Amino acid sequence: MFVQRRRLLYRLGLMFVAFCAVQMHAETVHTAALNRSPQVVAGFQCFYSMEYDCARVIFQRVQADHPKDALATDYLLNNEVFEELNRLDLLDTTFYATNGFLTGNHLVQEDPKAAARIKSLADEAVNEADARLRIAPNDVDALFARGWAKSLEATYIAMAERGFGQAFRLASQARSDCHRALEIDPDYVDAKLVVGVYEYVVGALPWAFKLLIGFIGIHGSKTTGMAMLQDDAVHGVITRVDANTAIMLFLRREAKYDLAIEIAQQMSREYPHNYLFSLEIANLEKDRGLGMTAVYAYERTIADAKKPDYFHHAHLELAYFGLGEALRGQKHYPEAEAAYQAAARDAATSPELRQRCLLAAGMTYDLAGKHALAVHEYEQVIAIGHDSVEANKARDYLRSPYRE
Repeated sequence: MFVQRRRLLYRLGLMFVAFCAVQMHAETVHTAALNRSPQVVAGFQCFYSMEYDCARVIFQRVQADHPKDALATDYLLNNEVFEELNRLDLLDTTFYATNGFLTGNHLVQEDPKAAARIKSLADEAVNEADARLRIAPNDVDALFARGWAKSLEATYIAMAERGFGQAFRLASQARSDCHRALEIDPDYVDAKLVVGVYEYVVGALPWAFKLLIGFIGIHGSKTTGMAMLQDDAVHGVITRVDANTAIMLFLRREAKYDLAIEIAQQMSREYPHNYLFSLEIANLEKDRGLGMTAVYAYERTIADAKKPDYFHHAHLELAYFGLGEALRGQKHYPEAEAAYQAAARDAATSPELRQRCLLAAGMTYDLAGKHALAVHEYEQVIAIGHDSVEANKARDYLRSPYRE
């Protein structure tokens, strides 16, 4: 009994020491006071649960209460960018796990009004930050706010418009602002998101792509970028979840699936109503080679998505596409074909994803020895958009049936 009590006291002592250490570190992590306000915290809780309408209402109220504050405008910009990218089926990391998204033509149907709102909010935030920096050039809050605004606009332009040259110029400016903020205040951890992503992405870009876009002479470091993101993932105030998401993607690209799965599970526990974190667990298990485990994970995600109000803004087509991929890998061809067709038929499916689904369905028919059915799928792919990566593959498979 005495030994058990002593062990309990020892554990409580360790917990107290750990708590004090966390509190002491929290005091050394610097950020704008607005970022810690209950209203902003509530807004991000809605945002990371993919309740974009809820987040918008809160952040609009914050902006009204803090006019001319670039950070308040950034909150709205952040919400607008990711709501639109989600609508366009562009938040599934499967699309970015290889370099395929960097090349070829891709079908994306932008909403001009959403694009205009994003541009307007980005300009507004930059102008507000500029006004503060003209008075106080070393204002770290304004430097971070301007860098974050430019990075968000760069993200939209790169992912939705494939304007890599313009996006890179904005990202470089964003990196400069956030790097300057860290030079002034090394404990401004949120700024490590922009610098860390920049360092990693530039360090990972293939040399041929740098040559094509004119990035020669621009350098980055994957190691440095990952270290900065890991620090942000632990200590960041408003960018911690984004840092974890970036780390998951980069680990997936490096085939470090076990570590990525741990992060995805942690994020899913923290935000159980975030559809993308649930989907990412299944994606990573598929890539890890855990075929039937991935199948069951996709099926759980689909079942949860069908529960009333469980997920907000869930795109079932992404889960059905992943399910088809996992089933095809296990040679369950009829079930895979059904999953691809379910994804392709969904009214919310973007033209690009519909092409990917129909192409995959055709490939699956070919593997099952049903080339006549495959031809029908390939023709649909080309009909959606003849000048795309998927259409080019479909033409190849029309001439010669797909084989593993």
